[in-house]
Amino acid sequence: MSKPAAEFEPLALAVLTVSDTRTPQTDTSGDLLVQRLEGAGHTLAARQIVKDDVYQLRKVVSDWIADENIQIILTTGGTGFSGRDSTPEALAPLFDKTIEGFGELFRQVSVEDIGSSTIQSRCLAGLANRTVIFCLPGSNNACATGWDRIIQEQLDARHRPCNFVAQVRR
Repeated sequence: MSKPAAEFEPLALAVLTVSDTRTPQTDTSGDLLVQRLEGAGHTLAARQIVKDDVYQLRKVVSDWIADENIQIILTTGGTGFSGRDSTPEALAPLFDKTIEGFGELFRQVSVEDIGSSTIQSRCLAGLANRTVIFCLPGSNNACATGWDRIIQEQLDARHRPCNFVAQVRR
């Protein structure tokens, strides 16, 4: 006897834009992620813009990790090699488990669009306190690639053979 098909479960996501210059009016990558997650049937639980500062990033994300109403955190920005890019250094220490395959797969699918420049992407993901955190580059194209080609399926309980929904159920 086969298992019954899973049903879609809407999740609560938070979106964090990491930028020294973006404002709510100019945060196009944050807007794109909100449109994508809501279009997929999920809900926006929180949204914020924070300067590219290790301690400010850790504070916001730590608060969200501790919030039982937030299951997934999407960050955009701060993953490159520019002087102030510090998302990996800020957030990797918060992870209970690192999702190595996310960065690997993101760079693999990105090579189609940006060629060898994908080696400069330091995007990463991890699990902390039953919260999955995906850290994407700050460009709209990178956010669309990450959501459309990887994240959306992994946040859908119907995706087989596995997804992250069971990991974030509270």
